[in-house]
Amino acid sequence: MSDNFGSRLKKRLGQILHSLANQLETERPERPKTPAAANRASNRRRRRRLPPVESQPKTASSSSQTSKRSLLPTLSPATQAVYQNSLLIAQNVQQFQKHPKFWFWTGLSLGAGTSAIAFGLIFSQLESGIPKSIDDVLSYAREGTITIKAADGTVLQEIGPVTHDKLKIWQIPDHVLQAFIATEDRRFQDHSGVDPQGILRAIFSNLKAGDVVEGASTITQQLSRIVFLSQEQSIARKVKEMRIAQKIEEKLDKSQILEQYLNLVYLGSGAYGIGDAAWVYFSKPIDQLTLAEAATLAGIVPAPSVYSPLENPKAAKERRDIVIRSMEKEGFIAPELAKQAIDSPLVTNPSPLKRMQRKAPYFTEYVQKELPKYLSKEVLQAGGLTVETTLNSRWQTYAEESIQKSLSSYGRWERFKQAALVSIDPRNGQIKTMVGGNDFEKNQYNRVTQAKRQPGSTFKPFVYTTAIAAGISPNQGYLNAEYTVDGYKPENFGDKYTGSYVPMRQALASSLNVVAVKILVDVGWNPIIKIARAMGIESELQPTYSLALGAWEVTPLELTNAYATFANSGIYNKAYGISRVLDRKGNVIYQNKPESREAIDPETASIMTWMLTGVVNSGSGQAAQIGRPVAGKTGTTDKARDLWFVGFVPQLVTGIWLGNDNNQQTWGASSSAAVVWRWFMTDTIKDISYQEFPPLPRRIEGRKPVIKKEPIKPRKSFYTMPVVTEGNKTTQEAPTRNEERRTRRRRNRDSASIQYAAPTRIVARRSRSSRSSETVAAPQRSVPIPVSPAVEASIPIAVSPAPDVAPPAPPAAYKTE
Repeated sequence: MSDNFGSRLKKRLGQILHSLANQLETERPERPKTPAAANRASNRRRRRRLPPVESQPKTASSSSQTSKRSLLPTLSPATQAVYQNSLLIAQNVQQFQKHPKFWFWTGLSLGAGTSAIAFGLIFSQLESGIPKSIDDVLSYAREGTITIKAADGTVLQEIGPVTHDKLKIWQIPDHVLQAFIATEDRRFQDHSGVDPQGILRAIFSNLKAGDVVEGASTITQQLSRIVFLSQEQSIARKVKEMRIAQKIEEKLDKSQILEQYLNLVYLGSGAYGIGDAAWVYFSKPIDQLTLAEAATLAGIVPAPSVYSPLENPKAAKERRDIVIRSMEKEGFIAPELAKQAIDSPLVTNPSPLKRMQRKAPYFTEYVQKELPKYLSKEVLQAGGLTVETTLNSRWQTYAEESIQKSLSSYGRWERFKQAALVSIDPRNGQIKTMVGGNDFEKNQYNRVTQAKRQPGSTFKPFVYTTAIAAGISPNQGYLNAEYTVDGYKPENFGDKYTGSYVPMRQALASSLNVVAVKILVDVGWNPIIKIARAMGIESELQPTYSLALGAWEVTPLELTNAYATFANSGIYNKAYGISRVLDRKGNVIYQNKPESREAIDPETASIMTWMLTGVVNSGSGQAAQIGRPVAGKTGTTDKARDLWFVGFVPQLVTGIWLGNDNNQQTWGASSSAAVVWRWFMTDTIKDISYQEFPPLPRRIEGRKPVIKKEPIKPRKSFYTMPVVTEGNKTTQEAPTRNEERRTRRRRNRDSASIQYAAPTRIVARRSRSSRSSETVAAPQRSVPIPVSPAVEASIPIAVSPAPDVAPPAPPAAYKTE
């Protein structure tokens, strides 16, 4: 850079000197020169890198012998000064340029000057953004801190002045004040708004602890950020924050600053200020807080979503203990009192905000918990937010009425006290309704998003989806008989076994457990888990045989979201409830970006939807019929602890769960959940146009697999078939060779024959312990085989629906429940 600057400088000086030399030469005649003098002049010009001066015609005048110095008095004083300075620069510029420090100091001087000018401009700009009056600090209130609206603009919840208790400093106990000062600004009484010593100490303490144990901003800085500043993360904002804090300190005394800060600071769960927080977390006024409770509230400030005693009790207690130790270190409390507070357990008694009027309370609470994922703590603290959601307020009313009706009717007799309902638009993932329980005022536990329950047979569609994606035909036959694999023995409801082959589509409609487990053995654990993950199941899934029967727990939200993939032709859209968030000026500060992906291919999705319509039309979900195309699946876990139905029309998927929080047995069945689904959808479909499901692909048989099977190789597996005992001879009812030949000829004439799984090789033997017999089966690959007319006639075309039930607890090696 210095070389370019030097070359430009030399070029410019050369032009100036050349111009001056020409001017001087025209003002006086050139004196005669000897050859030696001419050479010396040429050398001087070469050293100065000046262009040669054209020789002037010689004259005989006496002035030709006058020297240059003698001609200077004839020029004006200004011209003389320019000439002399130019000659001086020309003589020394090359020597200065060769010296390295010349350009270093020249660049340093220019850089310092430029930085000073830039700093002055930046400082003046920052000063222009700082309010001249800080009177707003005392009058500032969080008008409409958070307003949550439904999709149609209906206000669901508004947290503002109606829920905010503004306290005076004398109303706040000393131990509450000391808790906040000890953790947020221990030198609050000593600094003037900005505490450089505190900043360095906080950096060192946090690095040493590996966690945020001390804040870097003073309480005054935090107050200035809440009242005056935007929530952008930048150096400019930090500088403004410091300047405003200094002005606040000049205007207000410490008690006024602390009072306003404690009334405005955000403490999570919709609580702004310690008055609301004391009620939300402990259901008591501020003057009744214990030392441990006050420390808990003070510990929430750095990260309300992380240190909330309701969301993360362990982290909240650790943070509380840090605050108590800080209070002891500052001399606010005695060591004995600190030890007693630290040893005490963290006990909360949550309550909703007082005088709060809200609709869809489970949904609005879910929205508030989602906000910290998309907005910073500073933005939430600033307030003035309008949250636009996806909820349909009219459908939400239908959902709440259906849940209350189910609890007052079926729940009374079938002994379940809780229920949950969630609806999702499969085309975009928008949550349209959400009811998380019986009574929000009594229990804020949201069973849609927080309760993990065994899905039972509602998990079977993921097993069948994997089989379809692996190229297995929905008409593939599976033996409906007692089946044992590696000691695990699934059981159909009522121990009903036909001993015949059942098409896979009919096995799903009738919810046959043994068939689901055999399909799992054929396709493998890993492909099923991958399919379930792709479709939206995020909870833990382990490779066990009971996986096929829904032994691993999921939430109603993720299960319903996964079913939406069927309705959306295999495209998964992650469920969401927040469309966008606006600040107090109406600017969009968050816009949802839908998360979607292809989970399964469209053909597999359409085949599975067709199979799930059979569940509603002629299977275990007939109670969900509403006069439109409906697909879905029932589910019941062991001892009817969980009753499920997840069903959908092309535009809406809804999941229903019925049960008890303590996992107590009910007397109900999955048909009860299907009835609740029908109640809700009967009203809802009035706003939804009639639409058919996508048609089946042209080719169902012999489809090319889109995933690879990973068959399980059990150590031992066998079917137990019905046997007939005649004296000492044990026989088995099986098709004869002649019957098989006749069946083969018949199948050749009938092009609409069904593909069946090859029967395992069956060996009948007498049990050593009793006269009963069992059959030991060796698994073979599934291929088209002839089936006797007797067996084919036994295949049920419309088996009466039977409630499904999860298997008993498997052996220790495969314990899942």
